[in-house]
Amino acid sequence: MLTVIATLIVFTVVVFVHEMGHFLVARWNGVRVEVFSIGFGPELFGFNDRYGTRWKVAALPLGGYVKFFGDADASSATTDSRDLTDEEKRVSFHHKSVWQRIAIVFAGPAANLIFAIMVFSAVYLTVGQMVTPPVVSEVMPDSAAEQAGLQSGDRIVAIDGREISRFEEIQHLVPLANGATMTLTVRRDGETLGLEVTPTIQEITDSFGETRKQAVLGITASTSEDDLIRLGPLDSVGAAFSQAYGLTEATVISIGQMISGERGTEDLGGPIRIAEMSGQVAELGVVSLILFTAFLSVNLGLINLLPIPVLDGGHLVFYGIEAVRGRPVNEQAQEYGFRLGLVIVVGLMIFVTWNDIVREVNQFLEG
Repeated sequence: MLTVIATLIVFTVVVFVHEMGHFLVARWNGVRVEVFSIGFGPELFGFNDRYGTRWKVAALPLGGYVKFFGDADASSATTDSRDLTDEEKRVSFHHKSVWQRIAIVFAGPAANLIFAIMVFSAVYLTVGQMVTPPVVSEVMPDSAAEQAGLQSGDRIVAIDGREISRFEEIQHLVPLANGATMTLTVRRDGETLGLEVTPTIQEITDSFGETRKQAVLGITASTSEDDLIRLGPLDSVGAAFSQAYGLTEATVISIGQMISGERGTEDLGGPIRIAEMSGQVAELGVVSLILFTAFLSVNLGLINLLPIPVLDGGHLVFYGIEAVRGRPVNEQAQEYGFRLGLVIVVGLMIFVTWNDIVREVNQFLEG
């Protein structure tokens, strides 16, 4: 029951934030919004506001949509074929300028990012941020760190020229290297050393009990120096931007590595995995669930920016071409593009769901 409740909360919040971004910018640009839906399929309940928008919750809570006046369907891929009056054209999405349409479409992913920054900032301001000094407590035998010459007590101050102030930053950067050689700048007994290290790919078990392959150095931090620090207003915002940037960087690099074949796709997860993680995070407390929702919000925004027709990124590609050419891409090309995009998205959903099922079966057999 906790998993179900947590999953519904997480999905509802991130989808609502995303669609609210589209909704607000559309309204600011004079577009009439006919439907604001959380979920797909049959309507469970809803109401009409004074502007004629139907706000509803549907049976399948795995997404949502905003339907604008002039749309032939919820995807905004095609226009209503009937002739519109001048008054109707003034409130039609497809009769707005290309830059207005770009702003409306981009507003969804942007809202997800802004929401995440606000959440991170609020948590760091009220609860605090965990800060662990980037000091090596222990070097594992026969590890990449030992081979590179790292020693207990070393302070890592930079990785490939990027300054390090927290051990958590090392945990973020090393997996992204995916086994590539890195240059560590280390302080030892008042001296600054440059050490070349090649992380090794090993199977690790994360905090959710899942086993995956990841690049590791083979060092641990001193947990005795962990500190939960409440940040001031400006520092909390700065730390929130840094956290959002780190999540964005990790997602973009990981997707790029999967496309290039440098990284496997076994870590890709779908609704089943998100539901499982939501329940596990909820057991850790409300703050953990709030932070997980912000993390998922960043990922949802970025995934929607992929240049795949039917996703926001696909719309932006078509509108970008229109802005350059001075005229829209012809409707037949757009229709074929959105059909291809739908096939890709459905195929990806099947693939990640299969990943989830295989992962669950393996965990059951190993357990």
